[in-house]
Amino acid sequence: MARMHARKKGKSGSHKPAETDLSFVSFSKEEVESLVVKLSKQDFKASMIGTELRDRYGVPSIKKLTGKSVSTILNENGLEQTLPEDLGNLVAKFLRLKKHLENNLRDTHNKRSLILLESRIRRLAKYYKEQGKLAKNWRHD
Repeated sequence: MARMHARKKGKSGSHKPAETDLSFVSFSKEEVESLVVKLSKQDFKASMIGTELRDRYGVPSIKKLTGKSVSTILNENGLEQTLPEDLGNLVAKFLRLKKHLENNLRDTHNKRSLILLESRIRRLAKYYKEQGKLAKNWRHD
């Protein structure tokens, strides 16, 4: 797939191993779900929960073990986030860049980056509004 603003092809991401046998995992389905809830209460985001369970607890795939994704487990326990994680990361990056441009008025390269970032936020917000994951009246200001 091509990159959004760079006009060149990008490298694909890493692939998970095709391991279907998870008999080596020492945690049960319920234990993994409780670990997801515990890590969420410690202010870990969904992507970091997966990484933490993989690296610290040796759980290669939460979805294969429990049959549910991390976000589904969080929604069932009432711990869903107000903004989807990728949109929240883009908004945080936008705020950092806006603050940088207040101090560096002549930074034209980052002015363009801010415009591209704003369009990415708008496009992603439109998608989440269509999916019902974001309120119809949500606006990025």
